[in-house]
Amino acid sequence: MKKTISGIRGIFGKDLQLRDTMEFANNFSTLIKSKKCVIGKDTRPTGSMIKETVSATLMKNGIDVFDLGTVPTPVVFKEARKYGAGIVISSSHNPMEWNGMKFIIDGRGINEQELPQIIEHQETLQSQIGIEEKITSSYIEDAAQIIGNIENQPEIVVDIGGGAARGFAPELLEKIGCSVKVLNNELSGSSRGPDPTSDKLLELSQASIKKEIGFAFDLDGDRLVVVRNGKKQTPDVTLGLGVAKSLELGFKKFVLSIDSSVSVEKYIKENGGSVQRSKVGEANVIDLMLKTSAQAGGEGSSGGFILPEFNYCREGILTSGLIASMLGTSKFNEILDYMENYFQIRDKTKIDSNFHDKVIEEISSKFAKEYSETSTLDGFKGIIDENSWVLIRKSNTEDIIRVSAESNDKEKCKNIVKNTLEMVKQSYEKIK
Repeated sequence: MKKTISGIRGIFGKDLQLRDTMEFANNFSTLIKSKKCVIGKDTRPTGSMIKETVSATLMKNGIDVFDLGTVPTPVVFKEARKYGAGIVISSSHNPMEWNGMKFIIDGRGINEQELPQIIEHQETLQSQIGIEEKITSSYIEDAAQIIGNIENQPEIVVDIGGGAARGFAPELLEKIGCSVKVLNNELSGSSRGPDPTSDKLLELSQASIKKEIGFAFDLDGDRLVVVRNGKKQTPDVTLGLGVAKSLELGFKKFVLSIDSSVSVEKYIKENGGSVQRSKVGEANVIDLMLKTSAQAGGEGSSGGFILPEFNYCREGILTSGLIASMLGTSKFNEILDYMENYFQIRDKTKIDSNFHDKVIEEISSKFAKEYSETSTLDGFKGIIDENSWVLIRKSNTEDIIRVSAESNDKEKCKNIVKNTLEMVKQSYEKIK
């Protein structure tokens, strides 16, 4: 089971049981000052039983529960701004046998100071039993108002992946003026897995050849991957397009996660903006955004663009509309041409989590000698030159060590990742 600011995640029935969800919901109750909590789930088969268990636990503690049903994560975040707290029953991009809970306070994900209160047992006072009420969201109307109408009616293919974006992403795109074809609307029979950042997206790639653009969502609708002219783009392109739209709107202050493409940072600075880097993880990006009053940003590794004025989370659905509004403009082609010269590779290796810290510590000592500029903000990052870097870090969502790299030379990038992965494996063999 993973317990991080990204949420509680585990293989349901194995290391995540219903009693665990009761405990975490009980503990989270002590953080809910408004005594109101919005709840929603994605399309995982185990979602309903977890949602019912969590709802009952909250109500036992005097919390009124407002049930959105099956909705994308951004919808729960949006409504949690109004009600004060929220829980998403989801394991995002993890394999189907996983499930979990994301916790929201005042419209943002929990931070590192709040996490211990959720994972360590809390005593709750007996109080009046809360009520449960089913609600709907004005998300589509609110998002459409931010984006505006598109006059050229672009033809778009949307790959739902059987996830919670159904009923939201296609409807939003149609509302703002797009012609939409939908793939994999249902979970049963979906041609791909839950994570579009790692899937080849073959069906979408084929379907998008004669269309303006293709969009693929993960199971809970916060990650977005772009397919253009039949070719899957790196998840950093989603962030880059969101940033380009933000600059067009006059925004200048950005926060990017430490593993986001250097090309996006350079593009921002060349267009008069400023960039600060955060630790990886949506909640970490948001936390720094709030502290610095940043206007936009996100994390390239997860295909996640964030627009704080609308939502304090990765916004796959809103971003699809924002990108659609750029189709056919010079800014759309400009950012794609700019990013085309940079290559990102993200890989991972499975290593016993008990050895993660020791392995990263040993690799860090080697990196410190090899690279003139380094960062320990999150894991260890070595700056190779102005266009190249490598990062090793523990995953927030899986029992793995991630290796990410970027360069304006594709072969160089491949070699950086290959050599670093080899170093990680050698260190593990030496330590264990």
